[in-house]
Amino acid sequence: MLSKAVLSQTDVSKMLAAARSEAEKNHWAVTISVVDDGGHPLALERLDGCAPIAAYIASEKARSAAIGRRETKGYEDMVNGGRSAFLSAPLLTSLEGGVPVIVDGQVIGAVGVSGVKADQDAQVAKAGVAALS
Repeated sequence: MLSKAVLSQTDVSKMLAAARSEAEKNHWAVTISVVDDGGHPLALERLDGCAPIAAYIASEKARSAAIGRRETKGYEDMVNGGRSAFLSAPLLTSLEGGVPVIVDGQVIGAVGVSGVKADQDAQVAKAGVAALS
């Protein structure tokens, strides 16, 4: 039988706080979503001034990173590189800003961010993931 870490609510709170801090430091109005390894929601925070659609997009970025076991930037790069057939994959977003949480080589969840430029979304998500280091 295999064992792996599981995100606790303390972990989720640390990730949200770190991601929020990164966004606020840069004056970015974003939504931050944290999910478990199956892409199921654990937390969502929409900062003041962020468009409502970002809540949906951030959640899908997080879910795609968790179940795809990789950053969503890889999917965006595939599509932008001409592999348009990938748009029919069961992941719901191919947009940068979803980052998996990896512990001991196992994906245990993900952080998704939406609301600013793609690389800025990813910067905020990575700050959230880094809070567990």
